[in-house]
Order: sequence, then structure tokens, then C-alpha cells
Amino acid sequence: MDNNNQNQEGQQLQIDLSPEIAKGVYTNFQIISHSSSEFVLDFATLLPGVPKATVTSRVIIAPEHALRLLAALQDNVVRYEKEFGKIDRHEPEQEPRTIAPFGPGKVDA
Repeated sequence: MDNNNQNQEGQQLQIDLSPEIAKGVYTNFQIISHSSSEFVLDFATLLPGVPKATVTSRVIIAPEHALRLLAALQDNVVRYEKEFGKIDRHEPEQEPRTIAPFGPGKVDA
């Protein structure tokens, strides 16, 4: 998972990216689970005040590739922070904020 896009022989790796996939999918909530043979990465969108996240993409990878992904993410975060500064974690508040009409309580129609 090197940003140089080179395979083991040093040749350029060609990556096909369709327009549909190039659009990307927004995610602000991730769930990671695993078995003895695979890691499952669910990417979801969680809206303020809505208690249910919608999974928009699922990626299933082998444990060896999970380690490569972890290393690539760590490398990219280090490079990002060198260029743009430390990333603020934005730890969640104790009590989630809500926005009407999604807040708690009963709504009569």
C-alpha cells in the first residue's frame, strides 16, 4: 500500500478507477470486526440526532492486508501532520447534541 504505486519488481502499478467509484462515499463512522481469516471494515454515515448509522460501504480484507492498511494509514497520518499540523481528535461529548425534529421526545402528527 505504497503511495508510489509500484509493485515488487519496481514497475508502475496501473489502477483503474471508474467515474462511479472516483466520486467516493462520505463516512464519519467506522465499524471494524474480524474473524480468524478476515477483517470487515464497515464505513457508515451517522447524522446528528439520528440514533441509527447507515453503512455506505463494506470492505473485507485478509489479516495480512489489514496490517498493510494500518501501516499505510500511520505513514499517511504522520506525513499529513508534518504538512498541515496535528490532527485534533474531537472527542465526543458525554451527551450527544440533538437537532429538532430529531431530538428526544414524542412528536404528534
